[in-house]
Amino acid sequence: MRVLDMSRVVAGPLCGRLLADLGAEVVKLEPPRGDSSRTVLPRVGDVEVYFAQLNAGKRNISVDLARPEGAELVGRLAGKADVLLENFRPGVLARYGLGPGPLLERHPRLIYCSISGYGQDGPWASRGAYAPLVHAEAGTLEMAARRRRSAIAPEVQSHGDAYPALMAANAILAALIQRGDTGRGQHLDIAMAEVLLYTNEWAAVELAGGGSIEQLFGAWNAPLLSLRSGQTVAFAGNPVFSFPSWARGMGRPELLDDPRFATAEARHAHRDELVGVLGDFVARFDTVEELEEALGPHHLPAGVVRSVSEVVDTEWSRSRGVVAEVSPGVRIPASPFRATGFRVGAGAPAVPRGQDNLEVLSDWIGLSAQEVAVLQEEGVLVSTVPLRPDRLPGV
Repeated sequence: MRVLDMSRVVAGPLCGRLLADLGAEVVKLEPPRGDSSRTVLPRVGDVEVYFAQLNAGKRNISVDLARPEGAELVGRLAGKADVLLENFRPGVLARYGLGPGPLLERHPRLIYCSISGYGQDGPWASRGAYAPLVHAEAGTLEMAARRRRSAIAPEVQSHGDAYPALMAANAILAALIQRGDTGRGQHLDIAMAEVLLYTNEWAAVELAGGGSIEQLFGAWNAPLLSLRSGQTVAFAGNPVFSFPSWARGMGRPELLDDPRFATAEARHAHRDELVGVLGDFVARFDTVEELEEALGPHHLPAGVVRSVSEVVDTEWSRSRGVVAEVSPGVRIPASPFRATGFRVGAGAPAVPRGQDNLEVLSDWIGLSAQEVAVLQEEGVLVSTVPLRPDRLPGV
């Protein structure tokens, strides 16, 4: 299965990484100046680790689409691909004759997947969109601030990129199955803002007017408490409802006779005092293991607040192989699921820009080493890695 990944930064590249993890031959096409994610620090040796996480396992070519010869090359490559993946603003690739209409007419079996901020049509189609903007437009920031009773603040992670990447991969797999029945490809239109609404499990509540109702059910109600060591521990659910289990776990069932804690309504009215009681109990323990031993029989699981580095250093992470070292010293998250019938995960590191110009163009459309060398000399192709001497013309 061949995928031509023309996308940049996060949403498209993460989709392409997932398809590569599943075994597709994914070729990333970078512009001459490179994917901007290569500028993100740090580097390990000469490897940009942010770029590596999103592009491990892909081959790499670099083509100047502004040159007619470059656009013509991409059109030929699309004819040999099963999937073309892009996240340009709607209409940009059409300027080069590479829009979905012309390419699907030339190559009717192609799955052409477009990821954009607000979709390929409609009044917002031409708007520029990045994850922080979509977080704002799709209600993510406003709802989080309202439920937390805090000021509106930017998200740290790019949910507006990551969720669309996963949705796009699902759509591509479904389209490939359908092509097996019909013999025809199609254009997939993935809008980042629509995906954020789809993955917001509170959207229906908000649309029904529930946004103005104080919700006692919801992750923002879960307490964060501290062990004696100062380590922070997270708990699931609202203690207003789970307090009877807490009382038994603390060995203090008499608290349920206290008028402040006797009913859910009373506990909600005295929530700060209730959380204070729980905090005093949790602070008696030195480790989360001791705490879990006390609370586990009462179905009150706990989770330690850890950094990424800390969770990767746990026995759980090591036993599951949660990270993969794709280059010396470059560790990236491994594929997050396991399969008994086939290998899953990045089989190669992220490579320098244009490293595979010759190999891809030779394998896919039959260009010779001399033709590739000429295109590189003319600037249609760009590479940060010289052509291997044994592949140069006349050698």
